[in-house]
Amino acid sequence: MKLSVHAERWPTARPFRIAGREWLSFDSVVVELEADGVVGRGEALGVFYLGDEVEQMLHTIESAAPVIEAGVGHEELEALLPPGGARNALDLALWDLEAKRSGRSIWSLTGITPKRLETVYTISLDPEPAQMAAHAASASAHHLLKIKLGADRPLERLQAIRHARPDARLVVDANQAWSFEQLQSVAPGCAALGIEMIEQPLTRGADACLDHYQSPVPLGADESCLHLGDLDAIAGRYQMLNIKLDKAGGLTHGLKLARAARERGLALMVGCMGGSSLSIAPAFVLGCVVDLVDIDGPLLLRRDRVPGMRYEHGFVDPPTSSVWG
Repeated sequence: MKLSVHAERWPTARPFRIAGREWLSFDSVVVELEADGVVGRGEALGVFYLGDEVEQMLHTIESAAPVIEAGVGHEELEALLPPGGARNALDLALWDLEAKRSGRSIWSLTGITPKRLETVYTISLDPEPAQMAAHAASASAHHLLKIKLGADRPLERLQAIRHARPDARLVVDANQAWSFEQLQSVAPGCAALGIEMIEQPLTRGADACLDHYQSPVPLGADESCLHLGDLDAIAGRYQMLNIKLDKAGGLTHGLKLARAARERGLALMVGCMGGSSLSIAPAFVLGCVVDLVDIDGPLLLRRDRVPGMRYEHGFVDPPTSSVWG
């Protein structure tokens, strides 16, 4: 098996902001694995808040190249590398390669039934509530919006967006920006505005206070649960888990995490770190077995990979084999 890896940069359509960070482009690594005359591909963006960015991923993949090229399977790869972007790119390339070598689709390989999915469209954290409301109003084709918030005027922002989009379903992502006191203060207002879920309100590692908190809005874990090793700690604190393949280190681990989270009674969401359709197609597979889908990465870009995923009026179709899998 022959391995190659390179970096790519995908400019955003508009500045994309969350609490404490702004992107003008999304950087990714693309792995290609060649065997028997076919090439499997996988794209990963890494986990930026862990320092898992492009240079680190490239170094990890290149260091493991001799072992990878000697031939590994999904379980061997999971034992070889820790969760993160490098393992994700390799795992996804292995799935794509397996599909092409066997002549079977990813649906046949995983036993998952494909279906058209509704995805959230993300409203990034602009400086003023009116800007966010205008962005939400301009996204009239999307009826499921994810609102990025920080500690500054969260309810004012949500009120402005709700006024602009009374028709939309809304979920919130605070990206670890709130204190427990602010969560307690803001949550009732979120409930009154019809917010369906608050994602990651508190800092990873500082959310034990949620053990006995009864939130009026369901809480979702993102940064607090990266992989199976985090699941037991968050199961009693959150009602939903956002699984991202970059965090989990691949579709293989992501599917395991989904099964284990279901056994603990958690609702499930699939998310993304941005990226082109090549990174989103594998997340779509997981999206077919979860409750909430956040795979709008290509919609945030100035241009997508060709061929790419097909988005229409807030829905996205299953990827074709020319994209991935």
